[in-house]
Amino acid sequence: MDNKQLESLIQAAVKKINGKKENDICRFIPIATGGYIHHFTMRKMKTEDPKQLAEWINKHIVHENNPQEVTPKPRAARGSRKRRDLFTLSKQDLEKMIHMARLAGDNEMVRKLTPPRDLKTIKKELISSIRHGRVDSDLWNLYIEAATNPSHTLAAASN
Repeated sequence: MDNKQLESLIQAAVKKINGKKENDICRFIPIATGGYIHHFTMRKMKTEDPKQLAEWINKHIVHENNPQEVTPKPRAARGSRKRRDLFTLSKQDLEKMIHMARLAGDNEMVRKLTPPRDLKTIKKELISSIRHGRVDSDLWNLYIEAATNPSHTLAAASN
């Protein structure tokens, strides 16, 4: 089958289904995996396998008395690829976990759970703790680390 014959067959099929463009016939051609043929696949078939495409158009549209639209293949909902095994913690839950890690003396876990802070924020918290008469050695160590290695806080802030 040559290109002109295929084009005229496609135009006849579009006219029969009262479509406006050639992509409209895709919804009337079922595929083996369920649903209807994708318009990219149909375009590709026009050059790679025009004989098969012509067969499908004839079978499902042209020679059919009353061509029926194929029900679409069920698709996954938007955002369905999000990981379901991850859970979100409220701010209170996170604070409880940080408190438990501090009580257990697990400084590595405390560092992982606390959000990254820049030098300015650490200074504010340190001054505030001094004003309230609290001694927070972890905060002091964090301040020293941030003051001596400013790139560390920038890297932490960008995470």
